[in-house]
Amino acid sequence: MSASNPTLITFVIYIAAMVLIGFMAYRSTNNLSDYILGGRSLGSVVTALSAGASDMSGWLLMGLPGAIYMSGLSESWIAIGLIVGAYLNWLFVAGRLRVQTEHNGDALTLPDYFSSRFEDKSGLLRIISAVVILVFFTIYCASGIVAGARLFESTFGMSYETALWAGAAATIAYTFVGGFLAVSWTDTVQATLMIFALILTPIIVLLATGGVDTTFLAIEAQDPSNFNMLKNTTFIGVISLLGWGLGYFGQPHILARFMAADSVKSIANARRISMTWMILCLGGTVAVGFFGIAYFSAHPEVAGPVTENHERVFIELAKLLFNPWIAGVLLSAILAAVMSTLSCQLLVCSSALTEDFYKAFLRKHASQMELVWVGRAMVLVVALIAIAMAANPENRVLGLVSYAWAGFGAAFGPVVLISVLWKGMTRDGALAGIIVGAVTVILWKHFALLGLYEIIPGFIFASLAILLVSKMSAPSAGMVQRFEAAEKDFKLNH
Repeated sequence: MSASNPTLITFVIYIAAMVLIGFMAYRSTNNLSDYILGGRSLGSVVTALSAGASDMSGWLLMGLPGAIYMSGLSESWIAIGLIVGAYLNWLFVAGRLRVQTEHNGDALTLPDYFSSRFEDKSGLLRIISAVVILVFFTIYCASGIVAGARLFESTFGMSYETALWAGAAATIAYTFVGGFLAVSWTDTVQATLMIFALILTPIIVLLATGGVDTTFLAIEAQDPSNFNMLKNTTFIGVISLLGWGLGYFGQPHILARFMAADSVKSIANARRISMTWMILCLGGTVAVGFFGIAYFSAHPEVAGPVTENHERVFIELAKLLFNPWIAGVLLSAILAAVMSTLSCQLLVCSSALTEDFYKAFLRKHASQMELVWVGRAMVLVVALIAIAMAANPENRVLGLVSYAWAGFGAAFGPVVLISVLWKGMTRDGALAGIIVGAVTVILWKHFALLGLYEIIPGFIFASLAILLVSKMSAPSAGMVQRFEAAEKDFKLNH
């Protein structure tokens, strides 16, 4: 454990700083809008970096480098798909969703927005979308807790049970106390830490393996097909990996960042910052896994842990090549990636339970502070369910991340995208889109049809359902009026 002491101290300082930010945000939280959306006060830098950090979980520093290390550049199609999807989301959805939510009853959550945008008096749209959020996000939260536990387990030699609580406790603490502002401010710190780790590590690995030419020759000597982008892939395989990009249009924790921007004017600048951050991070991630092939083939005596579990490639390189204090900072970046995503997901679940069930159906006239405390209680409830799901590390929760991403992408993506671009969309169209998208993902996954990632048919069928069903009836004059006012506002300020 002595070798881990600098790492342990770095982790403790980092976690203490995150919790401190939570308490600072606590002082700015006066009502439910502050707790759920930070009072719509985020500037472009915080909007950009918190959207990026909340998107990239432990997968960025563990899963992707591991896949590249095992299979070479053919695994990088997913990074290309994500970059294109994120850019289109910023371009078409971000600014419009910011103004549409404001014009539609100052909506704080996605179910709230759907309900106001389509004048749904029955509450059906709100309930179905809140249920979709709770089901898929609880799975998502559990996967984040597993990733955090794996990190603590491998870094400090803890038992899995202890690591589970150690990894989750800090995130729960600052989300519980500070709400959205705490989550967004900590995301900004975490995004900075992640980009630092992902730019520095590949450069040092490159130097350790003798520069670019030597590194590439070593990778080629190990297996020439490492450079082949089409190695072991099929057309459907490449389309499935690129299809991950479609998921962005429907991820509630990323869309919440757009809704919380201080104005639509901040969005264009936020897009530039966020896309630069994302391209550098994904490029660094691919480089870590790729250069790791050369490093461990030159040093087989230290390759044991990576051979056993390829997802440890970043962890092992950080430990081997850096001073223990710097290694502690780099390993904190993995914790940052896990915590930033987990905190957003806890908050979105909490806001769905508070705003879309408690306030909408149980206590319509609840005071703002009562709602904030209900929101805090819901963070604890969702966290405890996710910890219970993560308690068995063999339950393949990590494999369910792609399922949850597809579920949101297909159920909400077409509804969000079409609702901000087309005034002719109706309530029945929105309902059809959510139901068809979610059901297609579940059935397609179950029957594993064509080997195609379930988000693609889900997105296509949901979009068709929205267009066909909306054509059967007309939107009300109020819906068209609000849409046109929001679109005019967007064009004026964009």
